[in-house]
Amino acid sequence: MDVITITRNIYKDIYKKIKEYDTIVVLRHVSPDPDAIASQIALRDSIKLTFPKKKVYALGASVSRFKKYGLMDKVNYDELKNSLVVALDVPNLFRVDGLEYIEYKEMIKIDHHPFEDKFGEIEYVDPDASSACELLAKVIFNSKLKIDKNIANNLFLGIVSDSDRFLVDSTTKETFKIVYKLIDEVDIDFTSLYPILYERPINEIKFHGYIANNLTITENGLAYMKFDADIFNEYGVDPSTPSNMINDFNNIKDIYSWVFITTDEKNDQYKVNIRSRGPIINEIASKYNGGGHKFASGARPKTMESVDNLIKDLDEACKNYKDNL
Repeated sequence: MDVITITRNIYKDIYKKIKEYDTIVVLRHVSPDPDAIASQIALRDSIKLTFPKKKVYALGASVSRFKKYGLMDKVNYDELKNSLVVALDVPNLFRVDGLEYIEYKEMIKIDHHPFEDKFGEIEYVDPDASSACELLAKVIFNSKLKIDKNIANNLFLGIVSDSDRFLVDSTTKETFKIVYKLIDEVDIDFTSLYPILYERPINEIKFHGYIANNLTITENGLAYMKFDADIFNEYGVDPSTPSNMINDFNNIKDIYSWVFITTDEKNDQYKVNIRSRGPIINEIASKYNGGGHKFASGARPKTMESVDNLIKDLDEACKNYKDNL
């Protein structure tokens, strides 16, 4: 089976492959963000709307804060033998949440991260796109897949979230064309959707203030914070909360990169979220069991020594960037 990369017929290729299968499983990366969840739910619902007789499932770990996007499905995995898997928003096969339980026959990959692993009979990878939801919207609008308001709402939420409200450099005129089509052709009420992304309880606002008051900032323009369970308990927030707030610390004068470090006790590792306004960070993240975009990446180092080395590497990158301004 030949791998199909981006061609002018990629949208039809994806549609035809979906049409071939009676059972389809839609997956995304572990530790999902809004773009991953929104694209997953949107594709599942679009396929079900287009082909009501097909069995279509969105699988992976449920995350309570994303329940407004839609819920994960429950299924007997024996029913998934010889199914088609569509993996969204994930560049590495090992990071596809739930794939290890599925005896699938073929796979489609739709992703906007820099290319890493080659997997899937059809690969639609465009690292210049703002989000997986932008790519999925292109597939839907350029094929016979159907769309309704709920699907369009999720696509909009994913685009807005991953583009950080259209602030990141992967936001292009193509991004705005897609958003215009969602508003013009599907009539989404986009202003009503923002609270889903940005409304927070008061304890999270206080926690946000704690971060602002306690960041460690180096003379080279790196800001970082290490979080432990005690501080989460004190503020009554989830350990995933820092990663949901990291984009809020963009545009701080004289800070070029910023890092949040939490403990992933389940997998005996550390979870590191990294952002940048100049230094290239994905190459550094890749040295520490991670990767991502040039200015938005993550890593999963196993030891605190590795975390400290990662911080040193990022600080050096900030210094080099600052020296060349």
